[in-house]
Amino acid sequence: QGFVRVRVNGNIQEIKKGMKLDRYKTHDIEIVIDRIKISDNSDKRLAEAIKTAMYHGDGILMVTVEGENTARYFSKNLMCPSSGISYDKPEPNSFSFNSPKGACPKCNGLGTVNEVSVDKIFPDKEISIKNGGIAPIGEQKTTWIFKQLEVIGQKFGFTLQTPIKKIPKEAIDVILYGGKESFEVNSKVAGVTKDYKIDFEGIVKFIQNQYEQSGSSPIKRWAKNYMNENICSQCKGSRLKKEAQFFKIQDKSISDLAKMDISELAIWFKQLKLSKNEAKIGEEILKEIKDRISFLLDVGLDYLTTDRSSKTLSGGESQRIRLATQIGSKLVGVLYILDEPSIGLHQRDNERLIHSLEQLRDTGNSVIVVEHDKDMMLKADNIIDIGPFAGKNGGQIISQGSPKELLESNTLTASYLNGSMQFEIPKKLRKGNGKEIVLKGATGNNLKNVTLKIPLGKMICVTGVSGSGKSSLINETLYPIINKHIYKAVKEPLPYKSIKGLEHIDKIIDINQAPIGRTPRSNPATYTGVFTEIRSLFAKMPEAQIRGYKPGRFSFNVKEGRCETCQGAGVRVIEMNFLPDVHVACETCMGKRFTRETLEIRYKGKSISDVLNMTINEAVVFFESIPKIYNKIKTIQDVGLGYISLGQPSTTLSGGEAQRIKLATELSKRDTGNTLYILDEPTTGLHFEDIRVLMNVLNKLVAKGNTVLIIEHNLDVIKLADHIIDVGPEGGKKGGKIIATGTPKEICKVKNSYTGKFLAKEI
Repeated sequence: QGFVRVRVNGNIQEIKKGMKLDRYKTHDIEIVIDRIKISDNSDKRLAEAIKTAMYHGDGILMVTVEGENTARYFSKNLMCPSSGISYDKPEPNSFSFNSPKGACPKCNGLGTVNEVSVDKIFPDKEISIKNGGIAPIGEQKTTWIFKQLEVIGQKFGFTLQTPIKKIPKEAIDVILYGGKESFEVNSKVAGVTKDYKIDFEGIVKFIQNQYEQSGSSPIKRWAKNYMNENICSQCKGSRLKKEAQFFKIQDKSISDLAKMDISELAIWFKQLKLSKNEAKIGEEILKEIKDRISFLLDVGLDYLTTDRSSKTLSGGESQRIRLATQIGSKLVGVLYILDEPSIGLHQRDNERLIHSLEQLRDTGNSVIVVEHDKDMMLKADNIIDIGPFAGKNGGQIISQGSPKELLESNTLTASYLNGSMQFEIPKKLRKGNGKEIVLKGATGNNLKNVTLKIPLGKMICVTGVSGSGKSSLINETLYPIINKHIYKAVKEPLPYKSIKGLEHIDKIIDINQAPIGRTPRSNPATYTGVFTEIRSLFAKMPEAQIRGYKPGRFSFNVKEGRCETCQGAGVRVIEMNFLPDVHVACETCMGKRFTRETLEIRYKGKSISDVLNMTINEAVVFFESIPKIYNKIKTIQDVGLGYISLGQPSTTLSGGEAQRIKLATELSKRDTGNTLYILDEPTTGLHFEDIRVLMNVLNKLVAKGNTVLIIEHNLDVIKLADHIIDVGPEGGKKGGKIIATGTPKEICKVKNSYTGKFLAKEI
């Protein structure tokens, strides 16, 4: 293109035919556009040279002075003139971790990376490799990896019988990370001895490769069992490239703002001072930001940070974020349907939520709320009460009208709202067994060096406003510590200093609202184990014994007796392109799940399919004479689930129903009296009457000497507790302290306790 000189590795050379460069070395090559001696008449030539250089250099040129080794860079882009380091022009995507342009290259914008944990590879250093000291490979087998470990042992002076803790450190490093040198193996095959060399890649690298490169989901899950999710070392959890952190407004990068909670962010933007020009440019953007922050404040999410991962949000928090979005959209004539938006909300935050819903209504919309919260109901314009009971005994509108009209009706809901039915506060609180668990120095998330004392043999409520640190303290610190101590669980707790008193309990059970199964094959009968007893009963029937039927014949998971058309599901799934799958009753078994021959076996005139279709209330009467079956079913009835059927698919059960089935399963087991039960908001989705039944069951557990620890916002539950631990005072960074402990009456006297303030109205 007419250029006659190049600069190669800092030296200017003329371009000649047959020029050669060493192909095995890296070279710096620049085109020399022009050589100019600066004078009064060189402006035009200089301008042309700059224009040409910018065109061929993609907006970058370099200027050198002959005889000097320094160079200056000039660029249309963001570039340092002395070093030549350049940055892309900032765009909105540059600050988004969802875009390759802004995401941290190491963690791909996740903020965390999965790294192999040495502690999970060697969970018990007292045992040897032979006895399973290396968890990923288990006990010694005649496999190639154990042959390799034997060879490493010969080199470093240990055997597979040597406890892990006594193996030399350099040998442990080779086992974990591989060695730089090859190892000689002497092997005898078919009487012939062969010598050859091997390279050992190391357990850590093997697991990492399996996780990153395997296309098999089970293998990835296996590898992940031996990994910890750690903060990315490159972006320090910000999820963005380092270049995004260089742009600042009043010394704050976008990551600094993302770490603030919503209340702090509101103050920062309120106090933000910009120049006249900056304010004009950002006027509309700032208005949008401030409006959206105010919407989040209105729905009680002031404690959340904007960098919070969506997978860590509760269902109630996610729903309120969507609600804030709708308030911000300012649409008119929309019908909004909300399913229990008060889930996870303290009474203080509930008032703000109700105000937000009233805002939606007042702007010309209709709002339907499925709710059990007393304050929400009484603020409604119209209440539809469905009942009178649950399951087959429900499904009717039994009252409709204003809150005043409902209070005057004789429905179960009205009885609790108007005070004719109440939760009776115990006259005498339990003293417990005098023992306690003491957790010291909890500092995870927003916890501020917390010391937690749990008196055993009592019903304890952990309270506090949303985001105050209740879950961090109980679910993420206390539970993993005890679970690891008793059951050798792998989940690591949040940071803490010490814990005492674990010898006073021998079991810990977390009864949460997670589904009891993820497929329609799982149901209350299979989960509680009662179906095993029912199948054994049917196998003992005379006709079954004549035919040689075993208990497996009556399982819908075994080919022997199930309908093969639907494989025991009772329904067939028809896949619909671009539409949800359709479930239709199986045309062979008509939804009964079993073959005709299996259904011919009957107990008291009922087939195995008939039994699965019974409600719990019906089954209790039907199996009254069979103690093994009756006792398990009775516990399900005792937790208020008499209306569900034995074979009801687990996928159709609510979170509250799933939690009570888990509770019933625990009740049916042998009790030691030294169990700690943890329940996180067990009243979610429950009517007043359901809560009464639940509290009766929990009181029975405590009466047996156990300890029940409940994280709860519902005042009807809190006032029934023997001991309250109130966390706060606020949410987010302003929380994380235990501000009050004691009986409900003692909590009411604590001035800076929001729980005490609302509880005082109930007691």
